[in-house]
Formats: sequence, C-alpha cells, structure tokens
Amino acid sequence: HPRSRWSKCPHSYKIRYRSAAGRQVEESGFATQERAIGRLAEVYNARKQTGPQGRTKAERISAYGAMRFSEYAAEWKAGQRDLGPASVRHLDSLLEHHMLPLLGSRRMNTFDHKVVDSFIRSMERAGVGLATQANAFDKVKAILLDAHRLGLFDDHPLAGVKPPQYDPKRAVIPSPQQLRQIREAGDDRFRLITDLMSGCGMRNGEAAAVNLRNVVADDVYRITEQVNQTTGTYARLKHRKTGEYRDVPLPAHVKQTIERYADTHGTTDGYLLRHPQDQSRPFPHYYLNNQWQRIKKAGDADIPEGMVIYSLRHFFASNCLTHNIPITDVAEWMGHKNIDVT
Repeated sequence: HPRSRWSKCPHSYKIRYRSAAGRQVEESGFATQERAIGRLAEVYNARKQTGPQGRTKAERISAYGAMRFSEYAAEWKAGQRDLGPASVRHLDSLLEHHMLPLLGSRRMNTFDHKVVDSFIRSMERAGVGLATQANAFDKVKAILLDAHRLGLFDDHPLAGVKPPQYDPKRAVIPSPQQLRQIREAGDDRFRLITDLMSGCGMRNGEAAAVNLRNVVADDVYRITEQVNQTTGTYARLKHRKTGEYRDVPLPAHVKQTIERYADTHGTTDGYLLRHPQDQSRPFPHYYLNNQWQRIKKAGDADIPEGMVIYSLRHFFASNCLTHNIPITDVAEWMGHKNIDVT
C-alpha cells in the first residue's frame, strides 16, 4: 500500500531477514510499523553482538542438528584414525547390531538423557550382555560428547544417566584345579596358549603370536605383536604404537612349555604356532575357540557356566593380586590403559 494508507491498513506487519545460518526467516503479527521495526532492530543488534564466530556456531547447529544419528556416527567414525583393525571391526559390530537399530534414524538435535536411558533399557530387555552394553554406551557417549562440543545441545545429553555397570563378580575365574584340567584336556597348541594366557597374562592374539626369539631372559618374555583377528596377520599390540612392546614375567613352567613345544614341533622364523593347514600363515583364532567348545561339550574339564577362554587371562590377574603384587605392575603386564580396567 502507499505510505499514505499505512495507518489505515487492516493487515498486520511482516518482516523478513536472514538468520545467522543464512536462511530467510519471516515473522508476522506486528500490529504497528514501530513494533516491526523494533523487532528488526533486535535481530540486527543480536547478530552484531554474536559476530562471525556465533554465526559459524549457528551454521554448525543447523547442519549437524538435522543429521540423523547414523550419518553423524559415520562422520565421527571416519575421524577415529587411531583405531586398529580389530577395534574398527568391534565398532562396526556395535553400530550394526546395537546402536543403529535403536538410534540410527533419530535426529541429533533430539537427543537428551531420556533418549540415552531408553537406549540402555532397550538393550537390557533384549538380553544384551553387560560387557556389550557397556561398550555400546561408551561409543554412544563418545559420539554425543563430540556433538556437545559442537554446541548441538544446551544441556549435557548424558547428565543423570547411569551407565551399565560391569560387576567383577560376574567374571568366572578358574581355580588352580580347574586350570590343570583345562590345559590337560586340549592338544599341545591349546596347552601352550593356556599357559601363556594364565601364566603371562597374554591376550588370545598375543599368545597366538608367541615367538621363541622373544624370550629375552630366563624369567622375561617380550610381547611385541599379536595375530589380528580380523586380518589374520601379525599386527601391533592393543593400546600400543607399531614397534612398541611390553615385558612380562615368564614363570619357569611356562618357559618349559615353550621349549618343549619348540623341540617337539619346531618353529618357523621363531614362531611356534602356525596355521594347521598352511605353515606360511599365522595361527587362526577360530582354532582355539573350536577346541574350547569341544572340551566344554565333552565334559573333559570342569568349565562352569560363564567361564570363557578369556578367563585364563583373568586367572593371571587374580593370581598376581592374591600374591600382593602391586596393581600398577599387573596393569602394565596385562597392557591395560589404566588400573581401573585391572
């Protein structure tokens, strides 16, 4: 309308402006021109105070807030360049089986503590193991904290959430008698791995890479590598860079087992364990699992419910702590990142 008719116009005033994210915004319902101009002045002043940095934040919130969790998780995963192949495989499994089915389609700006708590309860109802629950929660936590640093949430999305708690009492550790039965029920390969895990605290893959050249003293073994479960090749140690190692105690009976196996079966470039069908390849992880299941099914050893192969490594930790060895030493020998894990 011409300016002469403004005061007589029955329609409310509208204003249009561009937001900090660069999008056009329209507001209506202003009864007078003065109020419309006043609102524009508020927007202008707010933008002036916010400055370029604020506009960048608003752009981030606009772009990432509308993302679905599956999209954001994919971007976050691409930035985790320090993960080894086994860790990537584990992350992919958690995403595929637990995180994406429950959270994948949710917009990032809709997360809060209730959503996270509902995620945990859903896993509990589905009978997901406590260790897997804890791992899945840790990954969701890392992703949401990354989003929180970008400014997507006004309130901390994990505030007040009680994470899944691993109860050490759930870990079934073999007694010395059970351990003797277990090691005697398998073949020479199984017996060697059993002694390395229970006597030196090695992980499965580390025991599979045992090498005669790594006996650096009568009572010290140097762990330098492991057989990667994903690639089936020799790889760096967990939580270690390429070339790093850790020295662990070598009990006399474990040293004897190593020497006996080498004398009986020989070595290849110092390696004691190789693929049963192809000596040019590393020892396969499934061989150990298959033999464990056969021993358990045959009842050749007392293996109670809840005891797994990894319990052999738990025996090492328990035995050390029982004999008053400092927990800091035990954590270092086992390759833990901190003593809380131990």
